[in-house]
Amino acid sequence: MDVLIEALKACLFGIVEGITEWLPISSTGHMMLLDEFVPLNVSDEFYSTFLVAIQLGAIMAVIVLFFHKLNPFSRRKTPEQKRTTWGIWAKVVVGSIPAAIVGLALDDWVETNIMTNEDVSAIVVASALVVYGIIFIVMEARNRRLIAAASEAPRGKHARVPGRAGEGAQSQQSRYVSVDPNADTEYDASSVIAKVNTFDEMSYGKAFLIGIFQSLAVIPGTSRSGSIIIGSMLLGTSRTVATEFAFFLAIPIMFGWSLLKFFRHGLNYTSMEWMIFAVGLIVAFIVSVLAIKFLVGYVKKHDFTAFGIYRIIVGAVVLIYFLVIV
Repeated sequence: MDVLIEALKACLFGIVEGITEWLPISSTGHMMLLDEFVPLNVSDEFYSTFLVAIQLGAIMAVIVLFFHKLNPFSRRKTPEQKRTTWGIWAKVVVGSIPAAIVGLALDDWVETNIMTNEDVSAIVVASALVVYGIIFIVMEARNRRLIAAASEAPRGKHARVPGRAGEGAQSQQSRYVSVDPNADTEYDASSVIAKVNTFDEMSYGKAFLIGIFQSLAVIPGTSRSGSIIIGSMLLGTSRTVATEFAFFLAIPIMFGWSLLKFFRHGLNYTSMEWMIFAVGLIVAFIVSVLAIKFLVGYVKKHDFTAFGIYRIIVGAVVLIYFLVIV
């Protein structure tokens, strides 16, 4: 019975991880609340590692869903498409450098001084949730004004939307779609005002700057994907490119962070703990596949305002629960 109960708890953690890792709403705040109501019967060392290592399931979802796009050796790709793919990987490496440096320097300090103190961690996480939520709302309000102005420009009701990177010669061509939100066409409205609509248009300098934004995720509650999306869009990328780059940047960072946790805390866990890890990993993978597909479709027709509002609500819940109720 104990094994079944812990397995069900692990399922819940996998579900929360799979959803919150990719949506820009912060997995940390949700995990804190979940742990309060359904705590795992594990050691502190394992729990610290589990919260990070469970992300490997989420990463595998990215690799599976984007395998073709990220595979530079595919025989189905033209030489131009392969160059684009190698370029994506090069920009992922460049964008990972700031986060790797900051993570190695501050991970222990954050865990010791913030996450081990419930009151401090609640304040930090809640503040990050609310601040980023406000940024999303303000940023998207500005973008809506710019998109509306662009749609009313003398050039008419049609906007240039480049083809997706990695589609060979088509990636260098433009296709025109209506910027009318009522049109029966799937599009990313932010591409109308974005300077970067494909990975070919992203410079290495911009990838590095986006990596600096990603490094802000060392602050609990910010959301790694949220940091990347905000940084990318402020630097001129479309929502689609910002979202996909958040997926791709996660691969080296989360693999490295998981391995680092394992090395720091060791592998001397009980059979129950290994079972919890396996269940959480598998569930996180399955839910991540669904969450990623949802977000990829969502950003083509909607902005991130709803996520901003949701972050503010969750931030308020975290603050009230940990500082007032508990």
